[in-house]
Amino acid sequence: MLRIRQAEPFQYGYNPVTAMDETEDNTMMDFGILRIAKNQKESLVEEDKEIALLLIQGEVSLKWDGREKTIARGNCFDAMPWVLHVPKNTAVEIAGIAADSELSITKTTNDRLFAAKMYAPAECRSEERGKGTLKEASTRIVRTILDYSDASYSNLVIGEVIDFPGKWSSYPPHYHPQPEIYFYKFCPEQGYGFCELGEDIVKIRHNDTVKILNNATHPQTTAPGYAMYYIWVIRHIDGNPYKSPEYPVFEPQHLWVNDKNSKIWPDK
Repeated sequence: MLRIRQAEPFQYGYNPVTAMDETEDNTMMDFGILRIAKNQKESLVEEDKEIALLLIQGEVSLKWDGREKTIARGNCFDAMPWVLHVPKNTAVEIAGIAADSELSITKTTNDRLFAAKMYAPAECRSEERGKGTLKEASTRIVRTILDYSDASYSNLVIGEVIDFPGKWSSYPPHYHPQPEIYFYKFCPEQGYGFCELGEDIVKIRHNDTVKILNNATHPQTTAPGYAMYYIWVIRHIDGNPYKSPEYPVFEPQHLWVNDKNSKIWPDK
């Protein structure tokens, strides 16, 4: 199942969404949402997996490798992310400070040892993509937290996208062989959007997850009146990492839309 519907609110504690041992539509990643209340405590450690914790909203205290840091984020639409990235065999303790906090947890196998790193909001690369083209139909905010260019030791690429109401993202249509996960939020929460997966279209709602596999193209759009946020995590393939300029691969027939001088109907 490529779309995972989350019809009810997440429970407090860890809510698994995908797992590395799945027999169908395997993304090679454990992905889930940790919902944590004030004074609630959780811990993580994996013998053979790196872990990335991304604060979606709230305030928590994190302890790892003898370090401790309190991080806060008002909401995922307006504030930049905090991400803690640790190698295998590194214990992380999480304590809730706000009344209700939420983090995404991504894990994948990685034998490399590297220094744990806390990515602060100021370190996140944010850009407006699509600006100035197609009458702003695909203008969106793309945040890249870590990728092959600055974390080649990792098996993960992690970022976020903000879609403005009624607009498109992940456009022009592109694809790559490396598996990817999108996890969605909407503002207001009753909003919805659509995700292209090759020749198929799925309707997406607040807290849904989509698996992107098998070189499927995956542009997105959100309904007018509703902003859409999604976390994107990509798992490198051994010997074939997701890195520029090889990936992503754009469908050539649609690349003309990147030209700021292109005219479209009715001006054409």
